[in-house]
Amino acid sequence: IYLQYTGGTTCLSKGAALSHGNMVSNIMMYEAVASEVTTPGKDIIITALPLYHIFALMLNCISYFKFGGLNVLITNPRDMPGFVAEMAKWKFTAISGVNTLYNGLLHTPGFADLDFDHLKIAWGGGAAIQRVVSDKWLQHTGQHIKEGYGLSETSPVLTLNPISDKRFTETVGYPMPNTELSLRDDDGAVAAEGEAGEIWARGPQVMQGYWRNEEATASVMSEDGFFKTGDVAIYTQDGYYKIVDRKKDMAIVSGFNVFPAEVEGVLGAHPDIAEVVVVGTPHPHTGEAVRAYVVTRNGVHLD
Repeated sequence: IYLQYTGGTTCLSKGAALSHGNMVSNIMMYEAVASEVTTPGKDIIITALPLYHIFALMLNCISYFKFGGLNVLITNPRDMPGFVAEMAKWKFTAISGVNTLYNGLLHTPGFADLDFDHLKIAWGGGAAIQRVVSDKWLQHTGQHIKEGYGLSETSPVLTLNPISDKRFTETVGYPMPNTELSLRDDDGAVAAEGEAGEIWARGPQVMQGYWRNEEATASVMSEDGFFKTGDVAIYTQDGYYKIVDRKKDMAIVSGFNVFPAEVEGVLGAHPDIAEVVVVGTPHPHTGEAVRAYVVTRNGVHLD
């Protein structure tokens, strides 16, 4: 069992128990859908996301290890000039990242001069890829960023945009092979056609449960084996899934889950703060940012 820890609205981290079979099945799914952009023993993938993030762990590290590929580890992606300088040394064939990372690269001097002749795929996840970012990526590299969707509890990939579709779809694409998705209303019934619903997922990549937390496991698993993701989507005419909302009380900042209760816990410890509530708010660079509303003690002014 591999434990991938994921946050929760209660501030308590939960260990998603992923079996050998969970992880291997997701690698095989990726191999099936990405075979036309992978060449055994020849691929070089740029890895800027941390390997403790399930996206980079499964996609970059383990999958490309299976393909005999090379991971170029970017140890400090916030150093964008250094990041671009490192990329210039390699004839890379793939890259993965979040919207913030791609946007940062596009605005870094020297990026436009890189050699993209060998690049076959750019995967995006963690948070929504913005159309303006993908359009600029297309101008420089000749292809759009392909967006996917998944969670720590699903090893992680549930959907990917098909490589054959050259558009930027503003969706998270199709379900992976052997993966069932169902849109459900608040009562657990299948949502009416055309209506938004919570994504319930079932497949061999779905976790065994939360480690030593039967109550939390029971709250997210249905009797027929579906995992309740907490994400709300609609089903498009193309058969793609488009994420429209989240039921979970969290913000996604640069692809990372930020749980308001955790930030509230820190701010609430400040001696001059009596009450605090934290919410997510749209941000042009990070997708979302946290905003705090506070009540101070005795009228104290905080900058």
